[in-house]
Amino acid sequence: MTDNNMITVQELKVAYGERVILEHINFSVKRGEVFVILGGSGCGKTSLLRQMIGLEQPAKGDVFLNDKNIVKAEGDERDAILRHIGVMFQSGALFGSMTLLENVRLPLEELTELPWDAINAMAHDKLKLVGLDEFAHFMPAEISGGMQKRASIARALALDPAILFLDEPSAGLDPVTSATLDALILKLSRILGMTFVVVTHELPSIYAIADRVIMLHDRGIIAEGKPEALQKESDNPFVKQFFNREATV
Repeated sequence: MTDNNMITVQELKVAYGERVILEHINFSVKRGEVFVILGGSGCGKTSLLRQMIGLEQPAKGDVFLNDKNIVKAEGDERDAILRHIGVMFQSGALFGSMTLLENVRLPLEELTELPWDAINAMAHDKLKLVGLDEFAHFMPAEISGGMQKRASIARALALDPAILFLDEPSAGLDPVTSATLDALILKLSRILGMTFVVVTHELPSIYAIADRVIMLHDRGIIAEGKPEALQKESDNPFVKQFFNREATV
């Protein structure tokens, strides 16, 4: 690890019983970087993310988040690590019985001892960041899918995490809404200096937001670098096929 690395993954193996999904996974994510994990459907992108955020235990290997090993950590140490990350799941995972403001307030109410006025003000600030403060008292069912994704990002930002993980943020969105979400990710990266890890296979989003990518295929990492460089220079047939949107024949 180096002082500039916010995340380091070492010799990670992801397996469910005897079924190995990924193995010998090694990479690092630099502080302030927008880092994209990409690959075809079923390649293990979301499984890798779940290991990185501590939702699942790897069969082997380590994941260091800001120099703290989430794989080995337990109890208060583990809770402290998790307090410094935010996660937006593919579904958005908003609570349908709560307003957007109540959804964003929830982590602050559960995990801090701040007074209610401060919690309320901070939740409004996060909704402003994603352009939704005027919808603070709407229910999730009353807003569009793209707005739900932005509200989910606001909730993930509630505790001012150092790292934000986004799982398929553009899934199910039309091109204009997807581009709006990409612009929001870049804005937050620039304003907050936050490290982003984004799981996606959407090429327009990859080109728009990624400082660097890794590509998963056949249980491992087959490419790493800037997407434009991989598209132009990679000799790997699958990488070329992916970035050039070539059909399988």
